[in-house]
Amino acid sequence: MTDEILGIHLCGPRASDMIAEAVLAMEYRASAEDIAAIPHAHPTYTEAIKEAALAATENRPIHI
Repeated sequence: MTDEILGIHLCGPRASDMIAEAVLAMEYRASAEDIAAIPHAHPTYTEAIKEAALAATENRPIHI
């Protein structure tokens, strides 16, 4: 079992801004752990991607 990102679903405001981060992560075969380790600016919508990665790696999400 790996935590390789196979796809991502986004809907809502600024989804088009966040998809670029997901595509980049998939292109470079980043794991959820890799995304969780990357600093994300606060407050931004892309923080939601980090939160999802933290949840996927069994680390405690910060804002959920």
